[in-house]
Amino acid sequence: MTKSRKKAKKAKKAKKENAIIRYFKETWVELKKVNWPTRREALNLTLIVLAVTTFMALFLGVIDLFFTWAFSLIL
Repeated sequence: MTKSRKKAKKAKKAKKENAIIRYFKETWVELKKVNWPTRREALNLTLIVLAVTTFMALFLGVIDLFFTWAFSLIL
């Protein structure tokens, strides 16, 4: 092998080894750009999710009871 081929082979090997490190560095940079919610915003959004989930569970439960009652009258 010539010297240039050996250098090229070494360069390729170095790039493969650094791909994982580069990935984590780029990920860290992107995470720094994220506009994270404040503790209060996170709490408010969590409460909204819990309220909507509870409402939908009750709503679907009532609909289920209605259909159960309606089908018991038919059958």
